[in-house]
Amino acid sequence: MNGCGGDPRAPLGTTETRTFPEAATPALAADRLNSALFDLKSIPPPSDSGIIRIEVPIQQRIEALDWLRCQSHNLLLPRCYFSGRDSTPLIENGDHHSDHKTRLVSVAGLGSSVFFRDLSPFSLDDWHSIKRFLSKKCPLIRAYGAIRFDAGYKIAPEWKGFGSFYFMVPQVEFNEFEGSSMIAATIAWDNALSRTYEQAIAAVEATMWQVSSVVRRLNGSTPSAVLLHQTHVPDKSSWDSAVKRALELINRKDSKLIKVVLARSSRALTTVAIDPLEWLTSLQVEGDNAYQFCLQPPDSPAFIGNTPERLFYRNRLSVCSEALAGTRARGGSEFQDLQIGQDLLSSPKDHHEFSVVRESIRRKLETVCSSTLIEPYKALRKLPRVQHLYSQLTGSLQKEDDEFKILSSLHPTPAVCGDPMEEARSLISEIEMFDRGMYAGPVGWFGGAESEFAVGIRSALVTKGAGALLYAGTGIVEGSDSSMEWQELQLKTSQFTKLMKLEAPLTYETRERIEM
Repeated sequence: MNGCGGDPRAPLGTTETRTFPEAATPALAADRLNSALFDLKSIPPPSDSGIIRIEVPIQQRIEALDWLRCQSHNLLLPRCYFSGRDSTPLIENGDHHSDHKTRLVSVAGLGSSVFFRDLSPFSLDDWHSIKRFLSKKCPLIRAYGAIRFDAGYKIAPEWKGFGSFYFMVPQVEFNEFEGSSMIAATIAWDNALSRTYEQAIAAVEATMWQVSSVVRRLNGSTPSAVLLHQTHVPDKSSWDSAVKRALELINRKDSKLIKVVLARSSRALTTVAIDPLEWLTSLQVEGDNAYQFCLQPPDSPAFIGNTPERLFYRNRLSVCSEALAGTRARGGSEFQDLQIGQDLLSSPKDHHEFSVVRESIRRKLETVCSSTLIEPYKALRKLPRVQHLYSQLTGSLQKEDDEFKILSSLHPTPAVCGDPMEEARSLISEIEMFDRGMYAGPVGWFGGAESEFAVGIRSALVTKGAGALLYAGTGIVEGSDSSMEWQELQLKTSQFTKLMKLEAPLTYETRERIEM
């Protein structure tokens, strides 16, 4: 059911969450969930539209990504996965009237009880269509998805299934908490959208029949994909020409352009097909202080990523965003790492690039928020392979409906587009020879009282054949050097290229030597 049809502001007749007693294992939880679905069929609600989530807590903590990988035998689509950063907010677990709270670590979902997709740019009506199925009293009913970087750019064949935006409320969902887990099913119906309650129940039951209750970590379960060949769009020569042209515009006296972010698409051909979830599992060791995600609509490749950058997080009227710019590699020793970090902090070119990003986000927040705060003003964010300049910005919305304004205002940030935004986006559209799709666009979730979106960088589109498209971008400002920027692109895609070589990827022991 595509929720973008019908009246986006018409309230649903039924919205509720039903929590059942805790089960000891995933198998027992799935049995309890199936029984609850069977009981729901016999007592249909009186309303013509609604959404009901039924959930069964599990005593043990099981990784949501492991659960999702164990469902790959049937390749149920659509599917989604989202893992927040260390700062993922607290939510209520189980009894929504209790004071007990725990931290939701990650979410995996299969099938869509309702999805939202269109070829037109994401609009206020589309936002209302999504929010129509969400509620503050049901905090774990969420719509997970992504929005294109540039809705005005012609959609390439590899991105066709995503449309201009794609969001889904999963039919079957697995939640990983800090000390426990939960399996849930969501039934959504709307007679006005030609989806009856009976049809919705039957669709969820059909998905549940294909869900495996056996959950185990599948290390090395498939042959490793080794890189055979790689091509870049643009290639190095065209990249040099593009950077030269951008710098000419930036340095022109009559030009408003201060910064433009140019990107590269790298097509990797591998020996065997890549399992996108296995890649995410390998990248978990690099996932601290970063968001991990997977979004795969029906008949589409999988869009995956391991991004450090938050676009915004909203909790009722409180909203926070961040500026991230400037890139250096991590050092091989603690002393070298400190030296590299100090060089980044003192670099005039990187300071200029970072200031453009931070001040642009500040101005955008101030147009919507009644108050804003920047803290820290400039610091280092250290990731396993790279380090960036970083600042956090917080504000207070005047009303919760301003969430759409925040999303449309903050995206795209100067960190992935440039400044001024329109001039930069126009140049990107003119210079770049590929479709960014969801790369560098918002990726995350909408909830009733909360929403969280990351910026879809450090990402890849894993195709159905043997290979993937890797995406990376870098900011061009006065003083940029095309060869150094090309090296930065190589550094940013290294988390994926390392997985396609006959060498061990970063391990926990290695990461401990380059502490986050």
